[in-house]
Order: sequence, then C-alpha cells, then structure tokens
Amino acid sequence: MTAQFAAAAVTGDPVSLVAKCVAEIPSTKGANLGILYATEPVGSVMPELVRTLAQRSNIPAWVGGVGLGVSSTEDEIFDEPAVVVMTAALPEDSFRVFSATHDPGADLPRRHAAWIGTHQPTLALVHADPRCPDLPKAAIDTAAASGAFLVGGLVSHRCGSPLVGHASIHEASLGANGIAGVMLAAGVSVATGLTQGCMPIGPVHRIDEARDNVIMVIDGRPALSVFTEDIGPALANDLRRVGGLIFAGLPVPGSDTADYLVRNLMAIDPARGWLVLGAEVTVGDMIVFCRRDPESARRDMIRMVSQLAGRLKAPPKAGIYVSCVARGAALFGEAGAETALIREGLGEFPLIGFFANGEISRDRLYGHTGVLTLFT
Repeated sequence: MTAQFAAAAVTGDPVSLVAKCVAEIPSTKGANLGILYATEPVGSVMPELVRTLAQRSNIPAWVGGVGLGVSSTEDEIFDEPAVVVMTAALPEDSFRVFSATHDPGADLPRRHAAWIGTHQPTLALVHADPRCPDLPKAAIDTAAASGAFLVGGLVSHRCGSPLVGHASIHEASLGANGIAGVMLAAGVSVATGLTQGCMPIGPVHRIDEARDNVIMVIDGRPALSVFTEDIGPALANDLRRVGGLIFAGLPVPGSDTADYLVRNLMAIDPARGWLVLGAEVTVGDMIVFCRRDPESARRDMIRMVSQLAGRLKAPPKAGIYVSCVARGAALFGEAGAETALIREGLGEFPLIGFFANGEISRDRLYGHTGVLTLFT
C-alpha cells in the first residue's frame, strides 16, 4: 500500500486560527482523511474550523477532537489556542468514519454493517467524551461491533461538542456524550503499543474482602498491612506522601503481557486498615501496587518504542500519540520528552497527538499511559 501523510501545528488567537489552519494545512496528494486535535480555547470555533478545513482542502472525512492539550514533533501546548492536523492519502474505501454515538453496539451495525462485513477493520482510532453515560461499556461495544482493536483517548469534558467525526465536505459533524472515530481496513498497515506511567513495586495480590471501591482484606490480611509492606518503611511512616506517587494496578485477566489498569488511590483508613480506590473491585480480583516516577515511565517508554521498532520492516510513515494529561512535562519535567523518545527510536516522521484524561487501547480504558499508533 502506498500512503502519504503530512502534519502541521498552528497557534494563534481563535479568531485568526481558522484562516491560519487553512493556509498552513499540510498538502498531501490525493488526501482523503484528516485527523485534527485542538486545545480547549479552540472549542468555540471548532464547527467553523472543521467545516472550513473540509471545504478548502477538499478532504471530506475528518476525525479528532478537543483535547486537554495537543502535541506535535516540536511542542506540547495546553492553555493557548492551538491545532495539530494530519492529512492522509489512503486507498479508496479503506476507512470508515463514524460520528458520535453513545450506543455503538447498536449504531455501528445499523449504519456501517455492510462496510464492516466487507472490509473487516483491524484498528479503529477513537475519541470519547468523558460525559458518555457508560464509557467502559461504550469501548467494549465499539470493539465488539467493529471487530477492531481500539486506540485513542478521552477528550475534553469542558467543551460543549468535543468530538469530530464526519465524512461530508458541507457539514461539520461534532458531537458529545459518546464515542466517535475512524475504522481502518486491513489494507491500511498499522502498529500500536502502550506504555505505562507506573511500575509495579511488589507482587500481585488477591483481594479477599471488598465492597464497591473499598478494599478491606488482601491475601488474608488487612489491606493496609499489605500495602505498607509493599511501599516500604519510608513511605509507610508518612502515608501523606503516597498521594500522586503510589497507585493501584488491576491486572487484566488473560493478558499475555502482564498488562494492568492503573487506578488512583483515593483514601486510606488507618484505623480499619482499609484502602479506597478510584475503581470498583470485587472479591477475587487481583491487585498490584505501583509507583509513578519519571525514570520508570521513561524506561517503559523506551521499551515500547524499541518493541515497535523491532516489529517494523521500514520506518513509519506517520503516527498518532495519545498521552495522559498527567504525563508530558508534568511527569518528565520538560515538554516534548515523549515525542523525543519516539523520534530517537523510530526516526523522523509526521506525528501529532493529544493529551487525554484516560487512554483507550484494545477495548479498555487506561490511566497514566501513552498509546502510540504508527502507519507503516
């Protein structure tokens, strides 16, 4: 497959941003798909921006959304108006855009069953509104209805219509309270990887007693006793220090890569020896405690990039990187650390992305992770 990609990053006040995007939109011969991410200050002009880009570029299909920040090979931008755009020339009918839906299990078969049945999509780039009534179910239903491996993340919750997903030059279809994206047929060659921002600091344990998101007993002992044993005496003697440093990892059943979902530690009850997580758990679930620090995250980022490099037969043509808002400069101490590691391991190629409040890989919602997708 011959595919061409180009990317651009544009900054400026919202009034002039639309004109600047039109002027600087990357030119790709035969481009038929546009991917666009904007910062929150651009939310008010998103309908005009998407509609104008589609009409001026003659690219009918656009996907993306309003992130908590955006990234390119040059920069990470959060609080000022900014847009990153990628254009792609893909084989005709090799992709299918779907607009925002809170019921993908029903809407994807109803609207796209023929295309899905004919093309058997292998990957879908998706964007979800955190206000969607049941996000975990929406992700599972999207993967099941499409048959695709999902990559993407959660967009801004402060924008009225943060989701972009439309295939008409004359209409900018934005949405909210759901999930939108683009499905890619098997003829579009891609590779994807996930990097964790936390690393396990102890063994995997079994939850023996729990109610909702409160854990009482782990491995037959008070949950707090197991927790303090894993984190070590320095932190155990001052539990106020664990906030933002120690997290709970919930291993994914059946994973052959020891994958786990990171969830926040919300509270500790020293009197009862209980732990409160940012997720519901049940008796029999497994748990591993994790530490979040820049060096661990950097090592795992290098691991992911190295593994992707080992799978590629040629340099990537383009990439999309979705990173947790708690990563980036907030974790690594400098802007652009993640994209620099990607370039070091894979070379120079068009790369855009956004910062999310939750990342999507396969059919699951993650936290503190980075999801890199390469067009190969």
